Amino acid sequence: MTALLLSGGMDSISILYWKKPDIALTIDYGQNCAKAEINAAEYACKILNIKHYVLSINCAELGSGDLSKNLTTNEYAPHSDWWPYRNQLLITFAAMYLLKFKVKKILIGSLKPDEQFKDGTDKFTKLISELISFQEGGIIVEAPAINMTAMELIEKSKIPKSILFCAHSCHKKNIPCGNCRGCNKFIRIFDKLEESKKENL
Repeated sequence: MTALLLSGGMDSISILYWKKPDIALTIDYGQNCAKAEINAAEYACKILNIKHYVLSINCAELGSGDLSKNLTTNEYAPHSDWWPYRNQLLITFAAMYLLKFKVKKILIGSLKPDEQFKDGTDKFTKLISELISFQEGGIIVEAPAINMTAMELIEKSKIPKSILFCAHSCHKKNIPCGNCRGCNKFIRIFDKLEESKKENL
C-alpha cells in the first residue's frame, strides 16, 4: 500500500495524478493556508477516486515565516517560507498515522529546486527513509520527482490543467495573496504552460 503526503499544491497534486497512490494524507499542522490546501487536496482526490484523509495537529507555535502566524524570520531561514524541520515533522506524523493502514511507502513532493532547503534534498529523503524504515512497520519514504523541476514534473505526469488549476500554492492565506513565493511559482508555471501551448499551435 502506497500513500502520498498531499499538500494540495501544484507539485503534490501532479504526483497524485502521476503515481495514483492508494491513499493520500493532508496534514493541518497550523499553517496559514491549511483550509485551502485541504479543499484542493479533497477536490483532486475526488476527481481521481483516491481515498483522502486529513490529520490535524496544531504546531503553529513552532512555525516561522510566511506559512506561520509568526512573521518573524528565523535566523536560519534560507527563504521567507522556511518552517524549521517541517518535512521531518510531517513525514513523522504521516508515518504514525498511516501505520494503521499497513502503508509500506510514503511519497513526498520534493523537487530538484527544493534542494535550497536541506529537508528538500535527496540526501534528506534517504536519511529520513532509513530512519522511518528502521522502526516498526518498515515504511519507506520516496520523493519520485526529486530530480525534476516543477515543469518537468507536470510534463511527466501529463496532468490536465483543469486539475492542476485546483491546486493551492499560497503560503500566507486561504485566498491567494499574489505576492508570496508560492503564488509567484503558480503564476510562473501557468505562464509557461500558456507559452508552450502557443508554441505548439
